Parts: sequence; C-alpha cells; structure tokens
Amino acid sequence: MNEFSYRDGRLHAEDVPVAELAAAYGTPLYVYSRSHLQAQFRALKQVMAPVNPLICFAVKSNTNAAVIQTFAAEGAGADVVSAGELYRARRAGIPANRIVFAGVGKTEAEIEIALREGILYFTVESEPELERISAVGRRIGITGRIAIRVNPDVDPKTHKYTSTGKKENKFGVDLERAMAAYELAARLPNLEITSLHMHLGSPIMTKDPYEEALHKVKPLCAELKKRFPSFSHIDIGGGLGIVYRPTDKDFDLKAFAAAVLPPLQEMGLSVSMEPGRFMVGNAGILVTRVEYIKENPFKKFVVIDAAMNDLIRPALYEAYHEIKPVQETAATVFGDLVGPVCESGDFLAANRDLPAVQQGDLLSVMSAGAYGYVMSSTYNSRGRAAEVMVQGSRHQLVRARETIEDVVRGETMWSAGS
Repeated sequence: MNEFSYRDGRLHAEDVPVAELAAAYGTPLYVYSRSHLQAQFRALKQVMAPVNPLICFAVKSNTNAAVIQTFAAEGAGADVVSAGELYRARRAGIPANRIVFAGVGKTEAEIEIALREGILYFTVESEPELERISAVGRRIGITGRIAIRVNPDVDPKTHKYTSTGKKENKFGVDLERAMAAYELAARLPNLEITSLHMHLGSPIMTKDPYEEALHKVKPLCAELKKRFPSFSHIDIGGGLGIVYRPTDKDFDLKAFAAAVLPPLQEMGLSVSMEPGRFMVGNAGILVTRVEYIKENPFKKFVVIDAAMNDLIRPALYEAYHEIKPVQETAATVFGDLVGPVCESGDFLAANRDLPAVQQGDLLSVMSAGAYGYVMSSTYNSRGRAAEVMVQGSRHQLVRARETIEDVVRGETMWSAGS
C-alpha cells in the first residue's frame, strides 16, 4: 500500500498535498499516513489469523503517541524496551496485559514498574536478569511472567548492527544453554515460566530465516511444554522488512505465513510477534527544503534543512532512502544530499542521482516512518522536527517542533557562590 503518490505532478500524503503540509507546519517535517498504519496491521493480522497472534507493535521504531494510539485502537499490544516506552504504551491506551518488556539491561526500577503494571511477560536476556526479576518480585510480593530469549544462531542477512540472532550478538542465550536457563528460572522464587522468545534482526526480506529458526527451537518448545505446565506461548519476534529502493520487492506475507504457520500450529502454543518497521516504515516521510545548491570542481551538493540529527540511518547504517521531489520532475543531478550539521557524515543520500531542484524547492525522504524521529537528536543545538498525521483530507500536528527554549530546558548555569 502506498499512501504517498503524485497527483497532477504534486506529491500527496493520502489526499493532502505535501507542499500544503510544509507551508502549514514548516520543515523539516515528518508526515505519517494513518491509513497505511491501519492497512499494515490488518494485513498481518489477516494472514496470521490461523494462530490468532497477539501483534505487539515495537514501540522503539516510532514512539509518537498518535501512532501507538492508532495501533491500540486496532487491538495491538506493545513491545517495549524501557520504562519510558512502557509509559508511552500505557498512555496511548494499550493494556498492560498486552505489553512485553524486552532489552538486555533492565534496571531494578524498570522491573519493579513493569511488575506493578502487570505486563504480559519479560523477555529475559540472561541468567543474571532472571535472578534480578526474581529478587525484585520477591521484595514487592509479585510474580513475574518470563520468556527467555533464545538465540537460534540464524543469519538474517541484514546489516551487522541490526542482526540480533547470531551467536556473537549481545542478545539472548544460546540454544545449547536455554534449557539450563529455564531450569534456573524454575528454581527461583516469584517467576512463572510462560514463554519462549526469539528475534533475528531487521529488516528481513524473506521467510527463510524464520523457517530455519522455528525448526531449531521447535524441539526445545516441545520439551518445555512437558517439563513446565505454565509454558504455553512462543514469541517469534519481528524484523519483517519493507521496500526502501524502487527495485525492492514487497515482503511476501503469504509466503511468510505459509512457512511459519505449520510449525506454529504443530507446537500448539499461543503466539505473539513484534513488528515495528513493517508497520510504520513506509507510513512516514521526512519533508525538507533546499537551502543551497553548492558545487565544487569534484561534486554537486544539494544542501537541505534536514540533517543527520533528524534522520541518522544513512550516516549510521549507510541506509538507502529514496529521495522524491515534492513537485514532480524527471530531471536529475548527480551528487550528495547533505544537511547543515558540522560533520562529513551529515548526508541523507551520497553519490546518487538526485531530483534536479533549486533553492527553496521541497524534497521528500521516503520510508522514514521507522527509526526516524525516534533516533533524532538536538546535535548542533538543532530543535527536533515536527510530526504530522494525515488521514484522507484531514491532517493534525501530533508533535510540535522543538524551539530553542525546548532544547536548553533543564540546563542551569554554574553558580559561583554555591
């Protein structure tokens, strides 16, 4: 589904011209399509209907309250990795019993908050974490439900920074020692063994890694069902990919379902999954204005008002984002799309054919709905962008642009007399 398309040469977000949004809210500007969010959730829910999964939106991919609220209204749960994300999910209307808490470094304070909220389960990453959850639960008199994250050593063929299911990654416990970890959990007080969790990385564009991982964990799940009566659930993680390049093919949901449904049905466990990028990646764009066209003897630079602090993926992962002109043109120039931040790594596209634009023109950075605003910063004391949500012809500001006062809030001057 593509809710960003040209009509009469003008790029639209659903039924609203993007240029009108830029005029109303300024740039840089994140724009989200609510209809796309809903369509992605419903498509995944439909194809996985035979196992009726709890679809827990990975809040880390996009923390905007209106985005989370949209999924809450669809019946989604949430996958969170901090007390802050837990707060966001609850604030947006997701019940605690539909929230799972992941992450390798949960603090005692975060664990206590989650236990008191009554979350569905913790995704446990290590044996010391089991001991910590047990200790906190014993201290406050609450039993914590747990799913040990099992690392099946499957290569998802993604960037090394976003691969999470290989032996050398920091996440989870090795398949070989998983049973010993569950046995430890069974001995510790205030823990209830309910689930097994796996997550392979992102973005994954084929069914194969999921198929391989389920084949590896299936015998373990069978043994866990025999040994622990409370074990009844498997979480297959997220990582479903999206189209970034015009030559990419959509993730084949039907092929994915055909691969994972049979083993899941044979296991006889309830199922959850944690998509993030798949739900929001192509629901968002970053709109930016051209400030200068700069040329030297070696290269042309299109200098824009968005920067690496607004969208760090190209600098961090060498990630590709398609660049489209808001006013359609087929003419191109070869060069770099760069921002005003004082870093050579401040680019959103490098050594690429770019739309031929002039100072003052608008560009759209596509596929920016996931890991865009959430990874932004105030580097160079630049306030973070505004966010807008669109549905049909309606649009609404869902996060105000940061002012300079916002950027310095909380700071104090040194007092010489204290």
